[in-house]
Amino acid sequence: MPRLSADDRREQLVEAAIRVMIRDGVARTTTRAVVAEAEVPLGAFHYCFRSKEELLQSVTERIMERTLAPPRDLPEGTTPGEAIRAHLHAYWDGVRSRPEEHLVTYELTQYALRRPELTVVARRQYRHYVAVGSDYLDALARALRIRWTVPLPVLARHGTAVLDGLTLTWLIDRDDEAAAASLDEFARYLTSASTPAD
Repeated sequence: MPRLSADDRREQLVEAAIRVMIRDGVARTTTRAVVAEAEVPLGAFHYCFRSKEELLQSVTERIMERTLAPPRDLPEGTTPGEAIRAHLHAYWDGVRSRPEEHLVTYELTQYALRRPELTVVARRQYRHYVAVGSDYLDALARALRIRWTVPLPVLARHGTAVLDGLTLTWLIDRDDEAAAASLDEFARYLTSASTPAD
């Protein structure tokens, strides 16, 4: 077994955990199954994570990182509305390319909420979503030279709820056309909640 840094070993275990959760479901994912998938000894898990709770949190964050790319450069002359729409559809491309990972995030939420000792995982999960969404909207506003007319914490929570609901609905019906139309409607809302920066 090659020697890896603690950070690299954590990465290896998080990716292994995601594969196990996709294959077996969150409820049946054990630390032993994760280390077997990663082909490392059980002690490696306890060296990298203080608890299964910490692993679950890392899994959630990893999936979110893969889906939400930083604001990207767009062609000169792109209007804020066009840019907002393009960024939402780029996010959606991430959802569509890894549907099984997004299913895992919903399983994680339900699993944590049904176990009092893990409720904090679900709370942290959604706090993380809102925080990342807030940072993203802030970066987008700076890139587009706009400001939001809705307080950023409210807008981020609203956006989390909209995208969360759209993702779950799409995982159920896989209706790409309806999802795209809903994204476009949300893009129109975000555009209406923006104004040129002073």
